[in-house]
Parts: sequence; C-alpha cells; structure tokens
Amino acid sequence: MELPQDPFMLYSMINMKLRDQYASLDELCAAEDIDRSELERRLSEAGFEYEASVNQFR
Repeated sequence: MELPQDPFMLYSMINMKLRDQYASLDELCAAEDIDRSELERRLSEAGFEYEASVNQFR
C-alpha cells in the first residue's frame, strides 16, 4: 500500500481503516503490508500515538 506523505492525510487514512476494517493496528499492518514501526514513527513525529484501547491514533 502506498502511504500518503502528508502526516495528517496518513493519520486520517489509518484511523479510517482501523475504524472500518481492522480490529487492531497489527491486523492492519499485516493485511496492508505496512511496517508498523515506520508507521508509528511517522505519526509520532506529527504528534500522534496509537491507543490500543480505542484502536485509534490520537
């Protein structure tokens, strides 16, 4: 999957997929062939952290 370069577009797209299609970040990353650590690093640099309890980046 080609991830958006803009961190806010990335944040929006990932949260939409987590809300609508995947029960966890691990499931999303496995299904979409995304490097979880790279995704978390990019979103962390923009101020977002994954919260497993709500299955969303905030």
